[in-house]
Amino acid sequence: MFEWDGELPKPSVRTLQEMRPVLADPRCKVNDPLYFMYRDLARTPSDRKWLSRHNLRYDLTIIPPRNICGEWVKTKGHYHPDNAAGVGFPEIYEVLEGMAHYLLQSTSLDDIVMITANAGDLVIIPPGYGHISINPSPDQTLSMANIVSTSFESEYGEFEALHGAAYYEMCTGKLVKNPSYPSVPPVRLLGASYCRRTLRMFRGSLYRLIGNREALDFLNFPEANQPVFEVLLKD
Repeated sequence: MFEWDGELPKPSVRTLQEMRPVLADPRCKVNDPLYFMYRDLARTPSDRKWLSRHNLRYDLTIIPPRNICGEWVKTKGHYHPDNAAGVGFPEIYEVLEGMAHYLLQSTSLDDIVMITANAGDLVIIPPGYGHISINPSPDQTLSMANIVSTSFESEYGEFEALHGAAYYEMCTGKLVKNPSYPSVPPVRLLGASYCRRTLRMFRGSLYRLIGNREALDFLNFPEANQPVFEVLLKD
């Protein structure tokens, strides 16, 4: 089981009522809570100062295993806005415990990608993609960390309006198209190894990158890393 060094603050809790608009079965009745979010963490005052100075935030999300009326438990899903240069803010995740399925969909809905990641894997959400995180396990908790820019707020409205992502992952393992989307391509399947293969600077855990401006500057200035993002999700 993943353990944080030190005492965690009180988490934000995602409830069933908040998740109803994005569920495959919005009438589902299960007990709260569904998952927990710990925002803006740091192990030392110097780490917190560095993150703040560089407009970055380190978070933890804990998703216990749940069957939501036949659908695997997931996060609500959101898009990131563009930065001042007109390029969408990216995000980076690390799976700390369990297994994750990250379902990414381009803003133009011409590309849908599911990335499978296990403990120790890093996953980058490139500019121009919305995403949800899914715990596809019947008995393992998914614990994951992320680092993201503090220069924007996530946009949940489109996922709510369209009743979730383009596909629902059911507990049978089947990906079911969301009927609210008029036309979307099939899901492409990728492993998380693409990230470390593409960005050689990433070594060790995500937290160890705190203090490494060269490694994390892409979170605020993705326009300087466009060639990398263009090949990031290639098969």
